[in-house]
Amino acid sequence: MRKKEASLAVVYGRRRCGKSRLLQEVISKNDMYFLCDQSEAALQIKQFSDEVSVFIPGFNEAEYPSWNALLSALFRQLPKNRTIVIDEFPYMVHSTPALPSILQKFIDQGLTHNLIICGSSQKMMQGMLLDSKAPLYGRATEILKIQTLPAGWCKKALELNSISSIEAYSIWGGVPRYWELAHTFKNSSDAVKNLAFDRNGVLHNEPRGLLLDDMRSAVQPHSLLSLIANGCHRLSEIAGRVGKPAANLSRPLENLIELGYVKRELPWGESTRSTKRSLYKINDPYIQFWYRFIQPNRSLLERDLVEEVYRECTKHFPHHYGEVWESLARESTARLKLYNTAWKLGSRWWGTGLDKKKMKIDIVAESFDGKQLLLGEAKWEKNINFKAVHSKLERCRENIPFGKGKKIHLAIWAPQRKSEMKSTYIIDAEQLLASLV
Repeated sequence: MRKKEASLAVVYGRRRCGKSRLLQEVISKNDMYFLCDQSEAALQIKQFSDEVSVFIPGFNEAEYPSWNALLSALFRQLPKNRTIVIDEFPYMVHSTPALPSILQKFIDQGLTHNLIICGSSQKMMQGMLLDSKAPLYGRATEILKIQTLPAGWCKKALELNSISSIEAYSIWGGVPRYWELAHTFKNSSDAVKNLAFDRNGVLHNEPRGLLLDDMRSAVQPHSLLSLIANGCHRLSEIAGRVGKPAANLSRPLENLIELGYVKRELPWGESTRSTKRSLYKINDPYIQFWYRFIQPNRSLLERDLVEEVYRECTKHFPHHYGEVWESLARESTARLKLYNTAWKLGSRWWGTGLDKKKMKIDIVAESFDGKQLLLGEAKWEKNINFKAVHSKLERCRENIPFGKGKKIHLAIWAPQRKSEMKSTYIIDAEQLLASLV
């Protein structure tokens, strides 16, 4: 933010991904940082003026009837070229809807201070900046969306071996704060029980908070996420369970996709225009974990039966790990230069083969020159029959309907490389994590 001309910058993204930490790292002690809360506008103005008085003695002795009055005084009195950070800006806007228009006026007149606004409400922040009718549209010189971290960083953050890192990522996903909290416990089981399963745990109600950051009501998205996490992947199935026409669910599902909580999967090589064979899957490991293991057992967990519930749930953890492993395998194709070839992002494929039999492939990726295909299977079992997996891939190679004229390579993603195969590449957990950083 140290530019010759003052400007507006925007930082946003889901909670606990490190936005506030990042801002506090880059500003200096002479810059102003204000964290909003969900209080009434008059209280927010008072709190803000108190914070300003740290830099401008006596600033809070005056009364400010509005944000316009306060900001006029602030920009006039604060030394130029200072940075002002307003964190959780949507809380201010919720109490004072006209605030973006007020800021627009100061920006259009020419800022004399660098201004950074930050928020966890992704929908509100995007609406204020990307909607062409919004007052702040086109005013920001920098817009930074903070994303979750790739799986490869989990290993270093939690100081685990590769397989344990995959298991940890399958629970916590790529949210840095979750890793930070988990790292304070002596082992993974203690972290999961205390943070997620315990009704007083910091992350016990996390998904509900995430939904309320961006939606007026969490009822419908909560229902959709619960159904998808527990096996309803087709729109018709979801609609049947919630008792609503499928057309009524398209927009709510799109909202969840835009927020990064759900993904829509299509068979490799097809588009939304060419097929209706789409599957809806949870896109965030912790949300998937929570709706599978926490939400269905909330009544029992309210009775403090943490050990009993956790012990029963661990029987199903390997299946959960396997699904996340498969997803990471598809993600890794664009990072691994297998067979000395650059590959595009992988997708799953399901359909009818040339032999007229139903078939599915975990990973299909195309080379950037379009001349080669990579077919892969992702397995998480301890004792993998690599020969059987290789035989399945060979059958797939012979029967896929889109392989004509292309050179087809095979690969297996397995937690440990216990076997070497001349005609099939094997990617283990260590190699996958090294690629996802």
